[in-house]
Parts: sequence; structure tokens; C-alpha cells
Amino acid sequence: MKNHKFVDRLSVILLLIGGICWGLVGAFNFDLIGSIFNTDASMMSPLSRIIYVAVGLSAIYRIILWANKRK
Repeated sequence: MKNHKFVDRLSVILLLIGGICWGLVGAFNFDLIGSIFNTDASMMSPLSRIIYVAVGLSAIYRIILWANKRK
């Protein structure tokens, strides 16, 4: 049960990070993750790709949790 709470909290944190990153891209055309790992828009580092995939998986996880709570 403790591990489940960790995954829940981690998914929320990753979604907040993702929301901030997409907000910066939309408002200022600024890729925070890319700038942290010194990549330009056309080249994505493996670490930044992992972060983006983790944010995406967190979103899918939360959608499934919210859908199950509605039932």
C-alpha cells in the first residue's frame, strides 16, 4: 500500500512538471527540459526523452485512476 501512495504522488508531481513545461512552450516557445539538458528543439537527449515519456505515462495512469473512481 505504501508503494501505491508513492506512485500516486510521483504521478501528480510529474504531471505538474509536465504542465509547467507545456505552459512555457505554449506561452514563450521555451523548452525547459531541453534547456536543462542542453538540447535544441530538433535534437532530444535520451534523458529528456525519458522525462517526457514518464510525464506521459503519469498522465495515462491518472486518467485510469480517475476513470475507475467515477465507476
